[in-house]
Amino acid sequence: MDYHTEYPRPIAVREDYFCLNGEWEFEIDNARVGLEKKFWERKSLTEKINVPFCPESRLSGVAHTDFINAVWYRRTFTLPDTFAGKRVLLHFGAVDNEATVYLNGKAVGSHKGGYTPFTIEVTEDLIFGENVLTVYAEDDLRSAKFPTGKQSQKLNSYGCFYTRTTGIWQTVWMEAVPAGYITGFYTDTSLCPPAVTLRVRTDGAEGQTLTVRTFFDGKPTGEGSVRIGSAQTAITVPLTESHPWQVGKGGLYDMTLTLSGGDTVTSYFGLREVAWDRKGIRINGEYVFGRFILDQSFFPDGIYTAPSDDRLKADILDSMAMGFNGARMHEKVFEPRYLYHADKLGYMIWGEYPNWGQDIREYSSLEYFLPGWREAMERDYNHPALIGWCPFNETWDNPDGSRQCDEVLRTVYKTTKALDPARPCIDTSGNYHVETDIFDVHDYEQDPEKFAKHYTPDAEGKMPAGEYPLYPWFSSRQTYDEKQAFFVSEYGGIKWVCGTTGEAWGYGKSVQSEEEFFARLRGLTDALLDNPRVCAFCYTQLTDVEQEQNGLLTYDRRFKFPAEKIREIVAKKAAIED
Repeated sequence: MDYHTEYPRPIAVREDYFCLNGEWEFEIDNARVGLEKKFWERKSLTEKINVPFCPESRLSGVAHTDFINAVWYRRTFTLPDTFAGKRVLLHFGAVDNEATVYLNGKAVGSHKGGYTPFTIEVTEDLIFGENVLTVYAEDDLRSAKFPTGKQSQKLNSYGCFYTRTTGIWQTVWMEAVPAGYITGFYTDTSLCPPAVTLRVRTDGAEGQTLTVRTFFDGKPTGEGSVRIGSAQTAITVPLTESHPWQVGKGGLYDMTLTLSGGDTVTSYFGLREVAWDRKGIRINGEYVFGRFILDQSFFPDGIYTAPSDDRLKADILDSMAMGFNGARMHEKVFEPRYLYHADKLGYMIWGEYPNWGQDIREYSSLEYFLPGWREAMERDYNHPALIGWCPFNETWDNPDGSRQCDEVLRTVYKTTKALDPARPCIDTSGNYHVETDIFDVHDYEQDPEKFAKHYTPDAEGKMPAGEYPLYPWFSSRQTYDEKQAFFVSEYGGIKWVCGTTGEAWGYGKSVQSEEEFFARLRGLTDALLDNPRVCAFCYTQLTDVEQEQNGLLTYDRRFKFPAEKIREIVAKKAAIED
């Protein structure tokens, strides 16, 4: 059975594409001898795997959960007739961690970083008839050189670390383009007057005309053209109708980008502006209390990869049914189709990067962080649902007492703001801030009365930041200056063991009844909703993940509690909404 045959990049669609998901030949190369033995020249590999699922997953058909140092993939394909006479691009959604790609026995490209897409033009390396595609991936998980997120560095899963992912875990596909084509674009919108501005990158299109057309519910709402004079061209298209993107509702314009030389890309955008101040975050001029949920997007049968596109969408719908209006995409770069569904549904998201696993004591660690972070930002920039960036999560000091390199966080923050000044950036969620637009903390105090006191203003009306019990050792290095919005970006994590054998990990003492769960959830959540200085919260978490048992849903996506009862608590009016 083939999985994920839908178009993998909804924000920029072409009609002429060819999906390479499905059965591939496969071989684990733990000794890393395949390069020396020239595996790319072999006529076959020893096993089979179902791409795009990682070999650790059940859906891959391999289910090898021990450490895997290196893997090889091989498959044959014949191009569709529609590709004849065109340039051909080979796309990989994500390959963990370092990939080398061979076509018909020749190395055609490589990529470092396990979470972001890469593209290789293979026009000159294709042959008429059957082609052989081979991929080699290395994944030195314990090196501490590169980000690995929540992948366990021990043999088995433990605590809040889970089954590893190696090799291909997002869609592999090809598309045909004309001699001059659109390589990418950035979309920005304005409300007053309503308009969309694009910065369009092209290859081989100098002298052609770019035409942009917009539509809402099928009705034309704007058109503009510009002559391509260089590799990047800007164009602003005024909109004849204003339909702002709304939280909880969405509302998207359709858009086509057409080059006179024949390339056409179909896209969409949301008419959405983000702003922030001391009180909170404004979407299109109105304060919106962020009722976020922590979503790690792990799956019992696919690990990093959802079993279906419907499942990605269902995770958002389940969250919304419980009253949440957004998510922190936690310690992972999610599949593009997740963001597509968030755009359509009006579901706010924070873009994160899986920084855990990387040692950032030295400034040189940026070599392994910045390229992937830039690629993630470039991939997701155009999504209206994405309302903020958070490149790091809990950048702990090290067990030997050495500190992280503050300049790493500062450099990444400044780079983020240079690439996208319109969205807020939190430098590192939950620890101590070096440079940030929004002040946030993580607080897993389980006693509602004690929890509320952490956010009760003192006699001078100031928040008592630095006195919360989880990170008291940061009180001298992180103080709230009362000038920024305040976000409790992790709380709750109420442990409720539901059908798990063996280790069950969570925060605090497990509740013993549904009544106790709702009393604790209401107490903790009311403390934040009723506080006029809190602009958002993020509840931990949407689902259980393996042994971590603090989700509102089980790992296989069954509600532990009635969704409407959770919604009654979560959706209550917040103080900043008065």
